[in-house]
Amino acid sequence: MKIAVLAGDGIGPEIVAEAIKIFDVLRAEGETIEIERAHLGGAAHDAEGHPYPPSTQRIAGAADAVLLGAVGGPQYDSLPRAMRPEQGILGIRKDLQLFANLRPALLYPELAGASSLKPEIVAGLDLMIIRELTGDIYFGQPRGRRTNAQGDDEGFDTMLYARPEIERIARVGFATAMKRGRKLCSVDKANVLDTSILWREVVTGLAHEYPEVQLSHMYVDNAAMQLVRAPKQFDVIVTGNIFGDILSDEASMLAGSIGMLPSASLDARGKGLYEPIHGSAPDIAGTNKANPLATVLSVGMMFRYTFGRADLAARIEAAVRRVLAAGLRTGDIAAPGEAVTGTREMGDALVAALRK
Repeated sequence: MKIAVLAGDGIGPEIVAEAIKIFDVLRAEGETIEIERAHLGGAAHDAEGHPYPPSTQRIAGAADAVLLGAVGGPQYDSLPRAMRPEQGILGIRKDLQLFANLRPALLYPELAGASSLKPEIVAGLDLMIIRELTGDIYFGQPRGRRTNAQGDDEGFDTMLYARPEIERIARVGFATAMKRGRKLCSVDKANVLDTSILWREVVTGLAHEYPEVQLSHMYVDNAAMQLVRAPKQFDVIVTGNIFGDILSDEASMLAGSIGMLPSASLDARGKGLYEPIHGSAPDIAGTNKANPLATVLSVGMMFRYTFGRADLAARIEAAVRRVLAAGLRTGDIAAPGEAVTGTREMGDALVAALRK
């Protein structure tokens, strides 16, 4: 199992260090895991002058899977757009053709009180958001800045999807629903956007191939409301890039903290980039306060989806449950008055739980 490790910026190196402890345990047990490190984002710009340099492209391309920490920081805000850390993420997604982003939102019973919603609303929450990752307004052309006829500055971006792009992400949605509760909600804005009209047509046209899946459609504004009103109505959500970006971050708060949610970004063959969905949190970088659980759970997803090792994934997930059941909490998931566990200490506890 050959893994490219991109720690990135901010808290990225800290949370990735705790995930490496998991690899160390498994290697000591005889698993063949090779790790090669590379730069991405601001760290890559600092070291090699580009957020996604050729050396990282080579290492990521040769790996079976990629583990990413987080990228970004205020010190990079003045860089030209093409050099900003976020372009590194967009670049690697496009380069590796990682079109399907899987973001589970699972509420652990011990964290029901950490959610911003009432426990009875979120207890038992277990949904999957599938976000198309290489199209839509983030990649559509033309885009840019210009001056209009009145002399005013304008910025413009193009929302664009082709039928094959919609078909392949929709099939991921249907296939995922088949393995879960057999309910798929396709989220769009078909009452306003031509892109979404095509999206809905294509998804509806595929439904007959999956007769066991109950397909529904929902406008994105309603979906945003329903996620906080009655989130347990959803099993699998499939949607476009920008809608999925927003909805999955919203869903993270249902699970108590954005620091709890992992993600997988997959290509057509199962190669994936795995990362927590949170950002680089520069305000707490280097303070031993970051929550490493989403990163560790991302490693679990890696073993499940890329390496086909559901046994290792289940062990990692069980270790997370054990540390939560034991009362360990980083600051983002701690209730008022609860003791707070540091990043490194949480990683050590996970290692102990994994070895049991």
